[in-house]
Parts: sequence; C-alpha cells; structure tokens
Amino acid sequence: MRALFYERFGETPKVSTLPDPTPSPSGVVVAVKATGLCRSDWHGWMGHDPDIRLPHVPGHELAGTISAIGRDVRRFRIGDRVTVPFVSGCGHCHECRSGNQQVCEEQFQPGFTHWGSFAEYVAIDYADQNLVHLPDSMTYETAASLGCRFATSFRAVVDQGRLKGGEWLAVHGCGGVGLSAIMIGHALGANVVAIDIAEDKLALARQLGATVAINSREMPDLVEAVREATGGGAHVSVDALGHPQTCFHSISNLRRRGRHVQVGLMLGEHATPAIPMARVIGHELEIYGSHGMQAWRYDAMLEMILSGKLAPEKLIGRRISLDEAALALTEMDRFKDSGISIIDRFV
Repeated sequence: MRALFYERFGETPKVSTLPDPTPSPSGVVVAVKATGLCRSDWHGWMGHDPDIRLPHVPGHELAGTISAIGRDVRRFRIGDRVTVPFVSGCGHCHECRSGNQQVCEEQFQPGFTHWGSFAEYVAIDYADQNLVHLPDSMTYETAASLGCRFATSFRAVVDQGRLKGGEWLAVHGCGGVGLSAIMIGHALGANVVAIDIAEDKLALARQLGATVAINSREMPDLVEAVREATGGGAHVSVDALGHPQTCFHSISNLRRRGRHVQVGLMLGEHATPAIPMARVIGHELEIYGSHGMQAWRYDAMLEMILSGKLAPEKLIGRRISLDEAALALTEMDRFKDSGISIIDRFV
C-alpha cells in the first residue's frame, strides 16, 4: 500500500510503499477513502505522544470500506461503509463495561498506538465494539471529518458541558475543533462567542452561528470583553486550541458555577498550565476534559446531521492528496488553513 510515514520525530515524512495490513481475529482492515489532517497528528510527529513507536504512519480521522475481516467479527461484513472514533475501547476493561470507551484502560488509537490512516489501508482492532456504520447519504469526506474534532466537540459541548438552549458558550480557537463546537452550540439553541486571532476564521465562525466574534489580538482585556458580551460570563467555555493562555482565559471568562471543557491538547511544555484556582473554588467552577467519543454515542450525533441540524461538511476546507499531506503535516502549527483539511487521494 502507499502510505505516508516518518522514521524520526520532526523530520519531513515520506510517501512510499509499505506492507498491507492484515486483520486481527477481532479486527478488520479498512480501505481508506478519506482521512482528516489534524493538529493531533502534528503533535505525534513532533514526538509529544509516548505511545508512538517509529517508524510510524499517522492519521486517526478516517472513513472507508471494509476490505478484510477477522474470524471473530460478527457485526460487520466486507464492503460495509464505516468510520471509527479515534479512541477505541477494548470492550473488556471497567471503563468499557461502564460505557466509557473513550477512556479505555487499554485503548487502541489508529495513528498513535498503531499505524494510522494516512495510507490506502488501515487495520482496526476490536471492530464490533468500535466501528460505526455510515448512513448511505453521507460522503466519506464528511464522515472522516467527524472522527476526532467534530465528535470530540460534540461530547465536549453536549455531554461534558451540558450546554442548554439560551445559555452562553465561549469558544477559544476557531480551528476544526472550535468551529465544530460553534456549530453544535448554535444547533442546541445557545448563544456563542467565538474567539480567535484570525479574521477569516472569525468570519467563518459567524457563518456557522456565532452570535459574537472577538479578535483577541485587538482586545486588551479579553476576559472582560467576554463577560460584557455574555452579561456576566459564559455558562460553558471551551478551550479548542490547547495553550496555557487560552486555557486560562476560558476558565476566567466563566460566570459563577460555569463549566470549562478542555479539548485542545496540552502536551510538551504546555502540559502543566497555570489555572486560576482561587476563582475555581470561590465561584464553584467545573473543569472537564473531552477525549473523543464512544461509538455508541454516534447515533445521537448522526441523527442531528441527518435531520439537517448539523452540517459538518461546511467545516471542510482543503482537499489534498497523500503526497501533499507530507508538507501539510509539518505546517499544522502555523494555523494557515481555515476549516478541516481532508486527504481524499491516495494514488
């Protein structure tokens, strides 16, 4: 198969021919039709993820068709159109048995713990527990955009943040995660404040439902600006970027008893950010993480998409080839592109 891989962290990846994967007894091989290019892939390429073993094929947001199947798989057949959460559960540990596969104690992550989807084929373990059937009307490109950013934002806003109609949602960072959160918050009937430093991303945020858009570079006191716009602070605030400053601002701009959800990864030198703990205590603030979403929760998300309440295809920005992805991966930290980049050509 043709695949993008790297042999050293931080060195430009290469595209070459690698051996085709084979399915484990409980797994399948998926012929990849589309896969997302995510900043998490950049973190992995930089060496921030201890699970990665070199040489490595990145890629964790994917959609395609099953091309091979293990002997113990019961719920899927060759030719099925599928996607998969980027965090997959083993099905046996305590967390999986309680329905929390997104924090499985033995989690399987294509593109991190195993070779990923920047390739013509990818092997997925624990297929019966983790694969999701795709609606016939959904394109592979749209399905690939769901796997990490959109699904994680859905869980962050709906399950962790418990956002309700009429509440205020602040979203710090208008990349793929942030724009997804804005769309979801708007669909739930909330008022959304979008915060970023790029005017083109703020313009897209407005198109997707943001009530207020704030350029943080032009605001000497961002926290006060959010409090003023929301009439006292956000009920729910999401750090969709993953930076000590955005994390601090997201917590600080909450109203009393507000809920902060950390979605943007905090790795490397950003792993231990400063937190305004006095405010957390005095205002009884709640702090949550959001790390993927269980396969069984996809039904609720897909229902909102099929009904027209959510339109994740609007978040797709560039469509690139596997060869173009080699350079694009190394430039993910420059935040040049709006929306979600999708790899849809592999040969």
